[in-house]
Amino acid sequence: MSNNQAPPPPIPGYTISGPNNNSPTPRPEKRPTPLAFQSPVRFSSPTSAQSPHTPSPIPTIIPTHFSTPPGPPVFSSPLRPLLSAPPFRTSPISPQPLPPFSSSSLPTSSSPPLVPTPENGYPTMLQTSSAAVSMDTQDESSLVLFSARKVLKQKKKANVPSLGFGAIVSPGNEISSGPQIIQRDPHRCQNCGAYANVYCNILLGSGQWQCVICRKLNGSDGEYVATTRDDLSNHPELSSHMVDYVQTGNKRPGYIPVSNLRTSAPVFLVIDECLDEAQMQHMQSSLHAFVDSLPQTTRFGVISYGRTVSIYDFSEGSMASADMFPGKDSPTKESLKSLLYGTGIYLSPIHASLPVAHTIISSLSPYKWNLPEASRDRSLGTAVEVALAIIQGPSAEISRGIMKRSGGNGRIIVCAAGPCTFGPGSVPHAFSHPNYPYMEKTAMKWMEHLGHEAHRHDVVIDILCAGTCPIRVPILQPLAKASGGVLVLHDDFGEAFGVNLQRASTRAASSEGLMEIRCSDDIFVNQVVGPGEEARIDTHESFKNDTSLAIQMLSVEETQSFSLYMESKGDIKNDYVYFQFAIRFLNACQAEISRVTTVRLPTVDSVSAYVESVQSEVAAVLIAKRTLLRAKTSSDAVDMRMMIDERVKDIALKFGSQVPKSKLYRFPKELSLLPENLFHLRRGPLLGSIVGHEDERSVLRNLFLNASFDLSLRMVAPRCLMHREGGTFEELPAYDLAMQSDAAVVLDHGTDVFVWLGTELADQEGRSAAAVAACRTLAEELTELRFPAPRILSFKEGSSQARYFVSRLIPAHRDPPYEQEARFPQLRSLTADQRAKLKSSFLHFDDLSFCEWMRSLKLVPPEPS
Repeated sequence: MSNNQAPPPPIPGYTISGPNNNSPTPRPEKRPTPLAFQSPVRFSSPTSAQSPHTPSPIPTIIPTHFSTPPGPPVFSSPLRPLLSAPPFRTSPISPQPLPPFSSSSLPTSSSPPLVPTPENGYPTMLQTSSAAVSMDTQDESSLVLFSARKVLKQKKKANVPSLGFGAIVSPGNEISSGPQIIQRDPHRCQNCGAYANVYCNILLGSGQWQCVICRKLNGSDGEYVATTRDDLSNHPELSSHMVDYVQTGNKRPGYIPVSNLRTSAPVFLVIDECLDEAQMQHMQSSLHAFVDSLPQTTRFGVISYGRTVSIYDFSEGSMASADMFPGKDSPTKESLKSLLYGTGIYLSPIHASLPVAHTIISSLSPYKWNLPEASRDRSLGTAVEVALAIIQGPSAEISRGIMKRSGGNGRIIVCAAGPCTFGPGSVPHAFSHPNYPYMEKTAMKWMEHLGHEAHRHDVVIDILCAGTCPIRVPILQPLAKASGGVLVLHDDFGEAFGVNLQRASTRAASSEGLMEIRCSDDIFVNQVVGPGEEARIDTHESFKNDTSLAIQMLSVEETQSFSLYMESKGDIKNDYVYFQFAIRFLNACQAEISRVTTVRLPTVDSVSAYVESVQSEVAAVLIAKRTLLRAKTSSDAVDMRMMIDERVKDIALKFGSQVPKSKLYRFPKELSLLPENLFHLRRGPLLGSIVGHEDERSVLRNLFLNASFDLSLRMVAPRCLMHREGGTFEELPAYDLAMQSDAAVVLDHGTDVFVWLGTELADQEGRSAAAVAACRTLAEELTELRFPAPRILSFKEGSSQARYFVSRLIPAHRDPPYEQEARFPQLRSLTADQRAKLKSSFLHFDDLSFCEWMRSLKLVPPEPS
């Protein structure tokens, strides 16, 4: 059936591809906006007792609910020893162009498809979409990384808790090649809600397509009717893993669509004014640079807080003028009305008020009274309340759904040097206060409520802390988390603080994100960790048998990800299992985007084939996030280190092989990276004792649970790069054998990057200056888009600060020479004198090397990959 309507106008920033056909499957009513609460989240689903292969007119619905963190996995007896298989490690690649169709027209699954009979007037064979054949050998989308490229058919073997199976989904990840754009409603399964995709079977004569999730047939209003199979390749959704459906109509009340003009979101600075002189000067320098970096259209506001709250007025062009509120109590509706409907301008575009902004920042003065930092009154909660009210503006007084300010989501950036000790959400100055525990719980609950309120109004709150005063992380963390923001600790208000100010203001965050996860009936998601919450909605109003897991994302950002943990419901009989991820959000132009990614993984009977397909780095990050979810205190961290030991032993017992005539087990060499990454985890700042204060560990753990895959991997296992002559770098294992006195080394550990300079190189001024400059440039390039921006610290061999660098390296100098050379081949390039000098430079301490740790677990270390 043809459609002669003109194609819709193009979307700013998009190139439309695919046919100009506007005859989609009728789209059911959209989901209502879900409620919000704290992240990271955990979802848990009980396994259905019904066999996944039992025919049923209505698929079993797996309820999803929140629960407490799981207990330690129960480790069972080992399987029979397995033969080792060669290593298998590749990196994800983008979908390739559509290849010629296969001659096969049979369904891709071994289970009987629901095919119409000739008596019904339809052909008996479904045509397989072309890309389905070739894409089996490709990696999954860059938005989705699975811990293995194959799935075990046997439930008992597949659900081994020590290794597990799961995926990391990055909804805001930037796609290098860009997904194909479809400017029409998608075709969706009327039974379960899944989207038509590259793996669907198509009936050419009728245009019907078979859902890969529930196996039901659906109509396409004639759009998929084709005379030849090649004609189907004109539909992007049938030829690509990932597509973007773009809707530009103003279908959401309260949103004003923005066409070509992109209006920047408002940015409000909330500044602690209880700083000493030196700290205030550093902060002012960073704030001046930050204001100069803002886009000219950005609406900008400034509030400072101490015992009172000062809201700066941009209508005064020649001086810093502010209206003041008492910080003791929340502002009343009457006082906010007089502020919002008065003559002052508290949010102004930078292009019209840049001189005034600099004047305001220069007018900030250091704390004048003679009180310790921890004893100063800070009404942080009241200041955030006022900033939130100003961002909402007078439209907050108008009935809901009639008017809402355009320009995207607002962002409040709190620059704090101490805890909230005055007004709502505050705690006493001293921990010795007799009522401190109760007041702390009350403050945490109030801050969390304020964060939820900010999220409800599309405002994200980031808290950037610096200085030497404890800021009471448990109080402020709920405020940032509930709004979709982050809390970051800095040593001072210098370079890293200034960079994070700029990156926080430009993050593309959206509180309108919704992610739907659909899996084959054989698989279910039993846990989710990430910056979101379960969407509390009734999916059955839209689709009859929709068992999808819906997640309300607190923000849609490139710097964040979700970790999904999956299990098999029973033995799998099909040759493939399917996963579909639909991410719905509003872009900067207020266009509604539905990004759909579909992945198919083959199933195998062979354990060795499964182990060969395991992606060790993805598996390590998934294990680390599940472990960190339980490490809420320092004592928990100790327990989790022991848990990692047990986990590594169990993986070797289940998937490794026993050494002949010995009780030792050999760890599978296909997983050689996994135990080393977990060894880094148990020693590093997330679980180890490198970071001294519990507040710092708490902040790192919360960042890690929400972080993107790349940042998460670096926070688990550092990356070591040695500088070479000519400005090149050689990547080496993160072992202390890299500390060679004639070299410079860069160590990237996610939230910290270290530049280490050997003493021999440091004595050569010209060479050392060039090496340090090259290392510094590399560190900045590695972390250019990272948020939060890491500290970049430089120091020389033997200095007191060098211990931060040394403590993050595996002490391989304890190993015998043959093992050192096997795991650190660069040693072979050193002369005998250089090796002797390197050996003599190490100090004795009790930390185990990686090989010693493996042997302490009665395991043979895996062969280096």
